[in-house]
Amino acid sequence: MLTRRMVLAGLMSLAAAPMAPAAAKPGGRLDAVIDISHMTTVSDFNLARKRSNILGVIHKASEGGDWRDPLYAERRAQAEAAGLLWGAYHFGTHQFSGADQAHMFLASARPGPATLLALDLEFNDQNPSNTMQLRQAEAFVQTVLAATGRYPLIYTSAAWADGKRMGAGRHSLGGGITPRSILARCPLWLADYRGDPQLPHAWRGKGWHFWQYAGDGEQGGPRRARVGGVAGIESCDRNLFRGTAEMLRHFWKEAGRALGT
Repeated sequence: MLTRRMVLAGLMSLAAAPMAPAAAKPGGRLDAVIDISHMTTVSDFNLARKRSNILGVIHKASEGGDWRDPLYAERRAQAEAAGLLWGAYHFGTHQFSGADQAHMFLASARPGPATLLALDLEFNDQNPSNTMQLRQAEAFVQTVLAATGRYPLIYTSAAWADGKRMGAGRHSLGGGITPRSILARCPLWLADYRGDPQLPHAWRGKGWHFWQYAGDGEQGGPRRARVGGVAGIESCDRNLFRGTAEMLRHFWKEAGRALGT
């Protein structure tokens, strides 16, 4: 979720104790969630929580149907020991069926009752022909729902979700996500580095729960201000949550349950 974000983007205090509250942004937006993978250098999750006010981490667990992030399990133990909320995401590809990818993801993530689940549904700029398609994504969600009783978050951009074409080969999702799709029942994790993000058609009237507004210290997001680094972690994406710290903790545990959002 680092260099690939550039395609989608095309479109605090150092006090030791007590721990400072997570930073709030205008409009009730909480800047307290990061997403990382094995490509991210992590030295201390405790510093991220205490010095940079990070409350939640979403880590890559798997990709396609045959790859697991080698640092996922180790970092999960470290982050949870530091008191951080833990989440797992899967990077979808075309090579395997949606159901097979969902089984791979669940076996890799080993989700507990409070593990946030997410599908990274974006244009695969490293291998365009291996980009997950709409029907595969729907099958992925159906399989995760059947196994866990929860809908995963959908990480995507408005352009991609609405069926726009990208890259030299003019690749697309294979159709826009409609309000009737099972994907539209999932909470939205919106990728958009502009100051005024655009919602995909299927989520208009619902809004986003997470907004990835910047990554790896790049400019973007509210007022296009440069994003500060996260203590103990090098090169991570930053995400706003629509609500307070208390609401974030509640959402993290209850996200996607029962009839969806």
